Amino acid sequence: MRVIICGAGQVGYGIAERLSNEQHDVTVIDIEPKLIEKIRDTLDVRGIVGHGARPDVLRAAGADEADMLIAVTLSDEVNMVACQVAHALFNVPTKIARVRDQSYLDPQYQGLFQRDALPIDVVISPEIEVGEMVLRRIALPGALDVLYFSYDDIVALALECMEDCPVINTPLRQLTDLFPDLLTTVTAVKRGKKLFIAHADTELKVGDITYLVASRSQVRRALGLFGHDEQAANRIIIAGGGHIGLYVARAMEKRQHKARLRIIEADKERALAITDQLDRTVVLNGSALDPAILQEANVDQADLIVTLTNQDQVNVLSAIMAKMFGCKSNMVLINNTAFQEFTRSVGIDSHLNPRSVTISKVLQQMRRGRIRSVYSVLNGEAEIIEAEAMQTSPLVGKPLSELALPEGLRIGAIYRDNTMIRPKGDTRVLAGDMVVIFAMADAVRDVEQLFRVSLEYF
Repeated sequence: MRVIICGAGQVGYGIAERLSNEQHDVTVIDIEPKLIEKIRDTLDVRGIVGHGARPDVLRAAGADEADMLIAVTLSDEVNMVACQVAHALFNVPTKIARVRDQSYLDPQYQGLFQRDALPIDVVISPEIEVGEMVLRRIALPGALDVLYFSYDDIVALALECMEDCPVINTPLRQLTDLFPDLLTTVTAVKRGKKLFIAHADTELKVGDITYLVASRSQVRRALGLFGHDEQAANRIIIAGGGHIGLYVARAMEKRQHKARLRIIEADKERALAITDQLDRTVVLNGSALDPAILQEANVDQADLIVTLTNQDQVNVLSAIMAKMFGCKSNMVLINNTAFQEFTRSVGIDSHLNPRSVTISKVLQQMRRGRIRSVYSVLNGEAEIIEAEAMQTSPLVGKPLSELALPEGLRIGAIYRDNTMIRPKGDTRVLAGDMVVIFAMADAVRDVEQLFRVSLEYF
């Protein structure tokens, strides 16, 4: 595909890197010459210095032949106008825009992004997506990642195997015998720096990060089976009262969450503004790196601190300080992928990667076949994909044991008639089933082929 990306910041760079690795024809536009120079030097993409919403710049980028435009500059307005120009002048088929300001996303203005208004096919709001990610992890303490599929009836979890995990050193095939009614499938394991697909003879080790798929009704049981019986956080501190921090606090208040919330916000005007928008949350003005502010927030009694400022260094250091002062656990927003490599070694319990959220949304539009959901995990090492099986799919009809499935993927669940089916050797996929698959990056094309729509279907 021919793709134009407006914005060469961290998000734009990440998308360009991923798409160029998949051999797409990518052109990146940005007004900052240094960013374009960097992207030209490090990636196999074209780089153009200019304003991404201007017709002459888009024409120079090849908009008249582009299949997709992705606008992820720091300005919502530039992103929206870029999509409008791409549609009106160049008839670009698919237009994606990052929109951060929540006023544009208010439900009462839902007609704004229609084809006859602002013709944007996919609106990405990283703040909402990351906010929901925070809420999911708060709801399931102990999980390093939580994703929902099939109308939220199926959950994909990333869990660390603790020393007291009862299934350590046990071949996965034995789990079915020990827990025959447990609707859970271990799909992959991250051991050290190595990620691999799990098989029947795989044995889990202490410190492994496991990726499993479970029925939502049995998630708590699955957590306990892997050594996680952490209690829900009742006292939570949020460092950073920006879009994400405010979204999380408002959502928790709206959903009648019983936790006591405190927000630490460095900017005085912002602190006053969010105070007016919250009912039960205490807002403190100050730096999350200030021990006095942390003590005023009662950090020694807190169950969880979630650091959501726009500075990675502040997020990491304040989370470490909070645990030193007695906070039980932490969750950290980290944009820089280099920082994510050492989080566990310095006392970070879990981290959030906002770039992966945006990339996942883009990949969902890129994937061919009847793909419904795509989530990029581990900085693009793998994807968790939900797809619909068509009558002509190679998956349909035969028992799974008779299918020559590629090595780099594992089926985690089948969803049929509002029920999760744990895949076994004699399980058959039927037309109309939703299938959740963990796929290594080099096996994603194989997944697309499994769910391709054959001409016979028409």
